[in-house]
Order: sequence, then C-alpha cells, then structure tokens
Amino acid sequence: MHDPANASGPADATRATDPADPAGAGDTGDRERAARLFDIRRIIGGLFLLYGVILTVVGLLDGAAAVQKAEGVRINLWTGVAMIVVGAVFLAWERLRPVDAPGAPAEDTTTLDTEETARHA
Repeated sequence: MHDPANASGPADATRATDPADPAGAGDTGDRERAARLFDIRRIIGGLFLLYGVILTVVGLLDGAAAVQKAEGVRINLWTGVAMIVVGAVFLAWERLRPVDAPGAPAEDTTTLDTEETARHA
C-alpha cells in the first residue's frame, strides 16, 4: 500500500536508508542545483540574450526610413549584437565560476575553546 507520508518517491527512500550516505549529504546536490537555477548571472544573461536576439532581428528588418532616422546607423542591429555578447559573457561567467550552495552553518568553536581553557586553568 502507498504511504502518503513518503510522497517524495523511492529515490528519496533509498537515500534515507543508505548507510554510506551521511545524514543530509544527499541534499547537497539539490541545494547546488537550486542555487545554480536562481543564480542572478543566469537570469541577467538570459534576458540580455533574449532582448539581444529580438533587437538583432528588428535591426535586420529595419527599413530605410528607420536607418535614416538614426543618421545612417543600424542602431537596433548593433545594440542587439552588443546585448548578445553581454548575455554570453554573463552565461560564460556563470558556467566558469559556479555558485557554492549554502551549507549548514558551521559550529562556532571559539566559545567552546574559551570555556575549555577556563575549565583547565
């Protein structure tokens, strides 16, 4: 019979019962994946790429009147290309230097050391 309390599935059940997996170690992959998913560099890079592609297409389809209005410069095309480059830089930066997932807070050993020193003195 299906246990509704274990709604996460069999993969989590094997992770919880695996003696080789220390408590909480299986969750680090999930935390790292979530940290990478919401990395601000990925969001900014994706938006720059999206708007850059749109502007590049608009720049390629600009008529002569739009080019004349910009004093002969295909401003939409060049701005779109620049935005694509900036977006690619952000995404490359995110790939080359990934974010470390926030872990459990480290235990503060300074208070333990001072208490232990006071006891032995």
